[in-house]
Parts: sequence; C-alpha cells; structure tokens
Amino acid sequence: MGVREIILSIVEVGVVLVVFSFVLGAVLGQPIFLSYVTSGSMQPTIDTGDGFVAVPSAVAGPVTEGDVVVFRAEEVNDGKLTTHRVVGETERGLLTKGDNSQFTDQANDEPPVKRTQIVAVAWQPGGAVLAIPGAGLLVSGSQSVLTSIQRQIAAILGTSSVLGIQGLAYLLVALSFLAYAADLVWRDGKKERTRETSRNPGTNARLVMAVFAGALVLAATVTMVAPSGPREFGVVSAEFDSSGIRVIETGTTESATYTLSNGGTIPMVTYFEPTTDRIDVQPREVVIPGQSAANATLTLSAPPETGYYRQYVVEHRYLLLLPQSTIRSLYEVHPWLPILAIDALLGIPFYLTGVFLVGTGRFHSRSRDGPSRFERLQSRLRYSEPDGRRPRNAD
Repeated sequence: MGVREIILSIVEVGVVLVVFSFVLGAVLGQPIFLSYVTSGSMQPTIDTGDGFVAVPSAVAGPVTEGDVVVFRAEEVNDGKLTTHRVVGETERGLLTKGDNSQFTDQANDEPPVKRTQIVAVAWQPGGAVLAIPGAGLLVSGSQSVLTSIQRQIAAILGTSSVLGIQGLAYLLVALSFLAYAADLVWRDGKKERTRETSRNPGTNARLVMAVFAGALVLAATVTMVAPSGPREFGVVSAEFDSSGIRVIETGTTESATYTLSNGGTIPMVTYFEPTTDRIDVQPREVVIPGQSAANATLTLSAPPETGYYRQYVVEHRYLLLLPQSTIRSLYEVHPWLPILAIDALLGIPFYLTGVFLVGTGRFHSRSRDGPSRFERLQSRLRYSEPDGRRPRNAD
C-alpha cells in the first residue's frame, strides 16, 4: 500500500469517526466530543449548522466567564440542549447569552444555569471556538437514516430491543461482524479476478480484531453513559402541602420511591451524587439486576420561603463486570474511571483472544488463477487422509 492510499484511508476513517461522533451525540442527547448548533444565536462565532469540538464537562475543568458551554436549558430553545456563552455568575448560577443576542438568557425567563446542567464546553484554541462548517446538516441526515433503519429492523424482528440507545449499541456490534463477514464473502466470490499470480496484500488480522474490540467497547460505553447524567426535580415550596412530592409545605420534607430500570441482561450498579442542598437519595449505591428494576428513596425538602426551586442529583451507571468494591473505589477517584476500567476489561481480552485465534498475519483473497479460501478448505476436508497425503486420481 502506497503513501497515497494510506493517506486516503486515514482521511476516510477520520471522516467516518467525525460523522459517527456527531450522530451518536445527537442520539444520546449529549455531545460526544463533537456537537453543532441549529440556530443563529451564536453568530458570528458559530453559524447555523456549524459544528465544534465539545469537551465533556467531567474533564473540561472549571467553567469561567467567556466559556462557550452546552447546557440543558429549561425555558430557552424549548428546553433542549443550548450552546451559549457564559457572561457572568451569581449566587444562583451562571448567566448565559448567545453572541448574536443583546439580552441574556436569564432576561428571557431562563433560570441561572447550574454547573450540573452543563454537559460540555466548546474547545477554544487561542481563545476562539474552532467551528466546523456545515457539520450539522450532515448529522441531521445521518440521524434520520439511522432512526429509520432501527425502526425497520424492529418491525422485521418484531422486537423493540433494537430501538433507542441500547438498541443502537446492539446494532453497532452486529453490524461490525456482518460487515466483515460480507467482505469475506465478497472477496472470495468475486468473479472479476485478475490473472496476476501475485496475491492481494490482504487485511491485517490485528486491525480486524481491533475494529471488533472497538465496536464492543463503544457499545458498552453507550450502555453506561446513556442512562447517566443529572436529574432535575422542580419543587414548589408552598404555605400548604399538596398531593405528590413536587408541592411541599415550607420548611418540611417529603419522600417518594425512585425506580431504576435495567433493560439489559447484565446487572448494573448506580451511584447517586446530590448536587444541591435540599435533595437526597438513599441508598447512594444501588445494584439493578439484569432485565429488572430496583428502588431507592428520594427525599426533597422545601425551604422556609415560598417559591419554585430546582434540585439536582447526578446519576452514574456502570456495568457490573468488576467487583462492586473495585467499581466503588474507582468511582470515588473520578466517575469516568470505572468506565475506562470496564472498557479495558472487555476490549483488551477480546482483542488478545482474537489475535491468538486468528494469528497476526493477513486475511488474503487469491486471484482468479488460485482457489478461494473456502475452496481450499473444502479441498482439505475432502482429500486429506490420516497420513496427510492426497489419493491419486482413479484415471
């Protein structure tokens, strides 16, 4: 393979990864290193449909004035993810504004943004956002196609397990294996083979196993990240109590059952982290069996003053593939460490086992003058004798 072919392969892989990152972020409802805007509120910094590099808030560091953040809005942008600039801070939270607007979001009835609402921070090398022109248009089309494919597969199989985030994870792994199997069949059954005696360089076996391992790791990561994140509970502190947990008499506390579901077959462990003063979840660590549910107790308190208050708790979920004590220890260091450890537990053994079984060479497809891989295998099965010799022809 020449330098030109290597460069083209790198570019193709890069484009696929960029598009996939955009689409996956749109499906998850949370940017996965890349995001895009759908309005002109951030012009001229980011035009409508442009993308940008989005650093997850968990690793972005402290948010300060001047940062462009992606946050879960309550009032502006119909309560969807919003990309605006931080222009100030109060005791209640951050003040945000679009670069193309004269007024802050808070002047348009958006409450001050709490840090738990921020899901990503735009990368600003040299103090300016690095925009990717036209990325949003490509993502919108890709997302529509992906959703349509999921629905058609669900209709054919008669199951809803391939829908949504977890269904996407299943499809990613299945498509990776099917794509490779299709490539093998296509190569071996290709009619238009050249008459050259030289063989095709083939595909590196280690690269193939790395792709499979990557698909497995990606599916596991999606399964853990998708149900995680901040949960908001709006509470009205009133002079009189009312039915339900959302309207509470001033200065009092109420509790309710908080149900956690697990649609997968692998058990998961959930950790709760309250980020405001008047909310609590007990126990803070809950194991959810596979294809089952578990309950925790949610407690909300109303302040002495009447009004509407927002309370937040952050939920982190992990596949229970490591000892629970190990996951707990890693989580206490940083919430992302259990994900990295579980991904390594899945990906590395899968890759090493695959390389051990298939070897470290290359998968080849012979020219027309030589038999295919399947033909060679059939020949060996048909003609081999105990002593390893082939019988002579009858004629």
